[in-house]
Amino acid sequence: MTDNPRSIVERTMAVPPGDGQERFAGYGVMGEPFASGHYLAMRHFPASSLGSGYDSVWHRDPAGSWVIYSSSPPEASCARYFGSAVEEARTAEIAVTWSGPFAFTVTVDKWLVWDLELGRSAATAAMTTLGELMPGALWRSNAVLSAMGRAAGPSLGVGRVRLTGTTPNGQRFRANPRMLWTVDASRATIDGVDVGPSGPLSVQARLGDFWLPQRGMFVVGESYFEAYDATRHQSARPRG
Repeated sequence: MTDNPRSIVERTMAVPPGDGQERFAGYGVMGEPFASGHYLAMRHFPASSLGSGYDSVWHRDPAGSWVIYSSSPPEASCARYFGSAVEEARTAEIAVTWSGPFAFTVTVDKWLVWDLELGRSAATAAMTTLGELMPGALWRSNAVLSAMGRAAGPSLGVGRVRLTGTTPNGQRFRANPRMLWTVDASRATIDGVDVGPSGPLSVQARLGDFWLPQRGMFVVGESYFEAYDATRHQSARPRG
């Protein structure tokens, strides 16, 4: 594939088809650990079956506490599925600004500035080719996604991967990572303080069955979640 990530993500994205599920299309950094113990992740979903799209940034501090920042209220963004596992869910002004074909910056109010440069490895190139060729029926198969997750972890060097499972709030999820790139360079400042170099955590982080990668990975794809049911699922409001 010759297209660069910026040219791909700037194309119009549509809500993926699905019956009785909550569905999103977009891109994001699935996660990036820092040697200092901080962890960052971001989502840019311009297409959402819940209505307007949104941006979201997840932050784990060195003590292990999570905060989700989103441009939409918790009930219409990531906290809808992960809120019970975090300390806070805050509505914030988030911007994603591309400065080149492989470089972009994420800002959250005046709190975070995160500069990233993307690259490609043999493993991400192979998985992207697979994603482009794989028919839709296989992307809907939990057995296939489970096998892909088991293979992706060691091949990408990211630790454990699960593409299907249960979120902290109780909804089943299915992730379809169609295209992948590595994060080759990253610098983040939080409240004006540099968080230091990237590096794996001593213990891999997870929220429910969703495991956060042990190295920076950028993904374009779709996410599917079981429709929210107040009688079976926890509220979007965080535990804190």
